Amino acid sequence: MSILQVALLAAIQGFAELLPVSSSAHVITAEKLMGLDPTAPEMTLLLVMLHTGTMFAVIVYFWKAWRQAYFSSAAVLRQTITYLVVATAATGVVGLGLQALIKYQFAADASKFEIEQLFGNATLMAVALAAAGVLIIVSSRLKEREGALSLQSAAVIGGVQGLCLPFRGFSRSGATISTGLVAGVARKRAEEFSFALVVVLTPAVIVKEVLRVLHARAELPVGQAQHMTHLLGPSLAGMVLSFGAGLLALRWLSSWLEAGRWHLFGAYCLLASVLVYWQGA
Repeated sequence: MSILQVALLAAIQGFAELLPVSSSAHVITAEKLMGLDPTAPEMTLLLVMLHTGTMFAVIVYFWKAWRQAYFSSAAVLRQTITYLVVATAATGVVGLGLQALIKYQFAADASKFEIEQLFGNATLMAVALAAAGVLIIVSSRLKEREGALSLQSAAVIGGVQGLCLPFRGFSRSGATISTGLVAGVARKRAEEFSFALVVVLTPAVIVKEVLRVLHARAELPVGQAQHMTHLLGPSLAGMVLSFGAGLLALRWLSSWLEAGRWHLFGAYCLLASVLVYWQGA
């Protein structure tokens, strides 16, 4: 994997991870076009570093807004933590439940089956992209409301986020922000809460992927294991690039969401679903 390939994947990840267009579908498609294997351990290592970069971009971009919205008083902070816990619990129940069901259906509950083995399925990604596109368009057509976040809406947003875990292509930001809009949450509040959930969820995803990389590395021949170690430097560079791309992506998302252009992301997802299906046919 060359530095140019790492840079391209970092830019794609940085933009697509935070825009409501599904980073997984874009990164996996780009890897295939470059002749790389999306399920390979070294690709997982790179993805871990790119996720880390975008997570820090979210923290830097939203910190001021979160401080004003969530840290204004002890009571507000406790309420926010409660909402985050409830939403994350709903994500875990839905996401882990679906992963267990998929494992049972696709691999007869085989102990070594991992959901990452389905990453290369273009049809699944295309369907998930189309579903995300429809949800975004539907939410954008609803009359804007200025409702506050509630325990119920937080749980629903978390449950929908759980759907995004096993289905690559079902945009996490697109699905959670759109669900918030459908539930009557104000655009700004839906966006802030959606990305607060990222900061809660991403470390767990990173730990899971790191453990997967370490396990895969232990089973590789010595030469291939050393090759993965050599990828650490390019992966760190990719993390920095994904951080910068992520900041730009968040500015873009916020401006379009506030300007009433949210539906354009949905239209893009529908177009991308056709292209992903065609590329994998």
